[in-house]
Amino acid sequence: MNQVRLTVFAFLFFLFFSVNASRTPSADPCSPSTQRDPRTLRSDQVTVLINGYSESRIPLLQPLAATYAASPLVSSVLVLWGNPSTPTQTLARVAQNLSLSSSFGAASVSLVRQPSSSLNARFLPRPPSIGTRAVLICDDDVEVDQRSFEFAFRIWGSNQDRLIGLFVRSHDLDLSRKEWIYTVHPDKYSIVLTKFMILKSEYLYKYSCEGGPRMAEMRRIVDGMRNCEDILMNFVVADETNAGPILVGAERARDYGDARNDGGDERWGLREVGLSSRRGEHRKRRGECIREFHRVMGRLPLRYGYGKVVNSVGEQGMCEKGGRLVLCDQ
Repeated sequence: MNQVRLTVFAFLFFLFFSVNASRTPSADPCSPSTQRDPRTLRSDQVTVLINGYSESRIPLLQPLAATYAASPLVSSVLVLWGNPSTPTQTLARVAQNLSLSSSFGAASVSLVRQPSSSLNARFLPRPPSIGTRAVLICDDDVEVDQRSFEFAFRIWGSNQDRLIGLFVRSHDLDLSRKEWIYTVHPDKYSIVLTKFMILKSEYLYKYSCEGGPRMAEMRRIVDGMRNCEDILMNFVVADETNAGPILVGAERARDYGDARNDGGDERWGLREVGLSSRRGEHRKRRGECIREFHRVMGRLPLRYGYGKVVNSVGEQGMCEKGGRLVLCDQ
């Protein structure tokens, strides 16, 4: 029995050390000497960065990471854990399960404890861990089917300077109040959400390390709001490209954290922990972010995109099947 206890203790100590060793980067992530030459990065694969924070979402997080790891298009999966209050033993179990799940896929899966709870940390450049030209930023409560993921990556391959995403929002000007607001338009968009966002890995460095005092102030706004890191990344990319994002249609994309879900998803506590669950206040705060970023930057670089890129248009005719009208392709 003592031998068993010693073995378990040694194993937990190893996991404890492994998880905590990744709490802070071993080198300055913004040091030019640590950055990889973009010409050495692979363009045929993508590195997946999954944001993790809520322990209630771990049952969703683990199969999500394993699914991405099984794709031949994925080089590696990094689960970026941003909750500093999560017990180390809990993270040790998650790290063990992720490691076991990666043995069944082509890509490795790693748990990285973020250096802080700052939302800016999800955009830190990670030269030792990212060997691809593209990164997929995604949340731990969004499940996307394999075909849609692969299609989105192909679209990025033809538009490598643009942001590609499945979930979009928009900025607009409230004429009555003469101020920028955050909203949803039926026919245009200017902001890709980090629920699922594919971008060039070089943009991580631009977000985290460049831009001088103005960019530093905007990152502080993100920390103060505990929100809007995705909006700021859209500012960075639009300012670089003078172009809007590209919306890609998905065959099946389930957002478990959406407040419009049925009550069944409350078994994971998703509706309580989601930032967007309080929709009115959420939109108001994000509108404030747009106004603050505009003030600091001195311009509003966001550009609109229009339409949606779909994998297959298909036949839109209606046919009678089983006594009801459905799309003929169904």
